[in-house]
Amino acid sequence: MQSRGRFHRTAFLVLIRTAWVAACAAVLVVSGIAWATVSTISTGVERSDAIPDDAPRSVSGRNILITGLTTRLDLHGEPLPDDVLRRMQAGESDRGGYNANTLILLHVPDSGPAVAMSVPRDNLVPLASGGEGKIKEAYGRAKIAEEERLQAAGQHDKRTLERAGREAGRRAQVRTVATFLNQPIDHLVEISLIGFFHIAEGLGGVDVCLNNATKDPLSGADFPAGRQHLDAGQSLSFVRQRHGLPNGDLDRTRRQQAFLAAVAHRLKGADVSAAQAMIDMAKQDVVLDSRFDLTEFARRLPSEVRFETLPVEGGANVGGQDVNQVDPVKVQAKVTELATAPPPPPPNDGVPCVD
Repeated sequence: MQSRGRFHRTAFLVLIRTAWVAACAAVLVVSGIAWATVSTISTGVERSDAIPDDAPRSVSGRNILITGLTTRLDLHGEPLPDDVLRRMQAGESDRGGYNANTLILLHVPDSGPAVAMSVPRDNLVPLASGGEGKIKEAYGRAKIAEEERLQAAGQHDKRTLERAGREAGRRAQVRTVATFLNQPIDHLVEISLIGFFHIAEGLGGVDVCLNNATKDPLSGADFPAGRQHLDAGQSLSFVRQRHGLPNGDLDRTRRQQAFLAAVAHRLKGADVSAAQAMIDMAKQDVVLDSRFDLTEFARRLPSEVRFETLPVEGGANVGGQDVNQVDPVKVQAKVTELATAPPPPPPNDGVPCVD
C-alpha cells in the first residue's frame, strides 16, 4: 500500500508539473520522479495541431503559451452539470464565450530559473485574423469565423464545428501572442474555468491572503482581509474577481499568480488519495499541443518559476470598450529582459498577500 501511495504521489506531481502547468508552474521540482508514469498520464489528454511543425522555434529554452478560457462548456462544447455550475458560482453554461482571459508565457531556459509572464487580457493589439482588438479576443473571433465558414460549406455536426472552431481559435491566439511579444511559441497549454475549479477541488481548497476585505456579487467573492482557506468555488471567485479592486483587471492578473503560488504551497501537503481523481479530471480539462513531450518537459522544468506581469502604458476607450494601451517596443524589451535575467525571488516562500 505504501508503494502504491508513492506511485500515485509521483504520478500526481508529474501531472501537475506538466499537463497542469497552467495551474502549477511554481511547483518545486521533486526528486525521484518515475518518468515511466508520464506516458500513462498523458494518454487520453486532448491534443492540438495549433502549432504547425514548421513554426519558428526558440533557440534557447522553450516558450509555453498558457491560455485560460472563460467558457463554461466542456471540451466538446457541451454544458457542464448543473451542480458543478452551481458550485463554480460562475453563471449559466452559455456565459463567458471563448475569451482567453488568462494568458501566460512561460519561458523555460536551458539553465536557470523559469519565468511566467502574464499578458493582461485587455491589451489592444493587432489580431491574427486582421484588425485590432483585445488580445483575449483572438481565440473567440477566429472560432466563430471558422464555424461560420464550415456551416456555409454545409457542415452542421455540432462536435465537428466545435473541434474545428477551437483549433482555429488556438492557432489565432498563438499567432497573435507570438507577434505581439515577438517571441516564438513552442508549446500550448489550454485550460478552462472548470479546470481551475477541479484543481482547487482536488486539493481540498487553497490558502490565500488579501490585503483588504472585498465583496463582489458578480464573481461571488466575499472575503475578509488576511490569510484564509478557500474551497473550490471560493477559489474560482477569487481568481475571477476584478470589480471592486483598485486596479481592476490588472489586480485580477496578480490574483491568478497568487492562486498559482497557493496551489504550489498546497501541493506540499496534498492528500495522496486525491491523485488519481485529479489525473482523470485533467484529461477532461486540459489541451496540449501535439508536440508537447511531457517526459522531456518534466525533466527540464527548473526548481524556480517566478511571476511577472508585462507592462501597460495606460487605458483608453476604443469602440465603446475599455482597453489597455501598450508600447510593443517596451513589452518586447521586458520579455527579453525577463528571459535573459529573471527577476529576483520574492522575499519569502509563503502565500503572497494581494488586493
